[in-house]
Amino acid sequence: MKEDLVLPAPREKSAGADGEPLLEVSGLVKHFPVKGGFPIRRTVGAVQAVDGVDITVHAGESFGLVGESGCGKSTTGRLIARLLEPTGGTITYRGQDISHANRKQLAPIRSEIQMIFQDPYSSLNPRQTVGKIISGPMEINGINPEGGREKRVRELLEIVGLNPEHYNRFPHEFSGGQRQRIGVARALALEPKLIVADEPVSALDVSIQAQVVNLLQKVQRELGIAFVFIAHDLAVVRHFSQRVAVMYLGKIIEVGDRESIYTRPRHPYTHALLSAVPEVNLATDDATARERIRLAGDVPSPISPPSGCRFRTRCWKAQDKCATEEPPLVQISGNREGHLTACHFPEEPTTEARDEDIVLDPALAALEEGTPGPEPAQEA
Repeated sequence: MKEDLVLPAPREKSAGADGEPLLEVSGLVKHFPVKGGFPIRRTVGAVQAVDGVDITVHAGESFGLVGESGCGKSTTGRLIARLLEPTGGTITYRGQDISHANRKQLAPIRSEIQMIFQDPYSSLNPRQTVGKIISGPMEINGINPEGGREKRVRELLEIVGLNPEHYNRFPHEFSGGQRQRIGVARALALEPKLIVADEPVSALDVSIQAQVVNLLQKVQRELGIAFVFIAHDLAVVRHFSQRVAVMYLGKIIEVGDRESIYTRPRHPYTHALLSAVPEVNLATDDATARERIRLAGDVPSPISPPSGCRFRTRCWKAQDKCATEEPPLVQISGNREGHLTACHFPEEPTTEARDEDIVLDPALAALEEGTPGPEPAQEA
């Protein structure tokens, strides 16, 4: 009879000092220079990928980060893992400032902060076998598990749903979903205290997504690992994360516990995100229907973001104040403790359907009304 796999004993849930968070990010900034000019390449601007982000993660907590593509979620995750050098702000891990720590200073904590990458094709070395990929971190950090590294690698492969006999295979022999599982196994190899998961299930089938998310939850509970879970799928984030932050154009515009964000959102952008989630509603009563909001256009360029509130160019509640004053991320009246919102004119705390849908796209509105939409501009 096959023996059940047993996860290693939970590591001590320490956070530097009693009451201190495991990870604290304050005013985090990352700008990528834009080069231009000929023949001399000079800096003519900067992509403001992350611009003043504040995050706090406690030991054993799962923290979700959601937002549209290009809002800076993945860059934030790489900054937290110190795979990128921040332009400004501070990153404090267990009471130690690692914002600009060099390679030698980071060495003792590298094993405690691991990352699951978004692209399962480029994150694995094609010249190494699966066994070498997963055991590599153990070898670098001088870790010798009981029974040897090979035995531990085979256990990890089985934990993530792969055949232990795949130990000697190469990445090109696996599908995208299988490669991502190898990435999960590699992240678990050092039993870290914090894992930054950048879209860890986006490459998997829906049926497999649930298995992987449940696996990560089990690991989190039994090993006390904290997660920064980055994803587009709001349903997955709601299932996995205890607290959720909503990000837009390099800034966090709302953060709170799971129930507050999903049932009592206050920022207009959060309302728009939640209204886009597909939902099967078998009720016949219109009062129980969800609100519908359809925004116009795309996220503005991070090279030249709008003044004041960055969402104002797509917001139906924008006023003159939104263009001149940037709203602070604070707790507003009616919010639960710890539920912060950055909006001058917050929405009502409900996601029930409105009397009329909010449709900001003129062409779409004209199409639904059955009237001709705006004609495309003629070329000169």
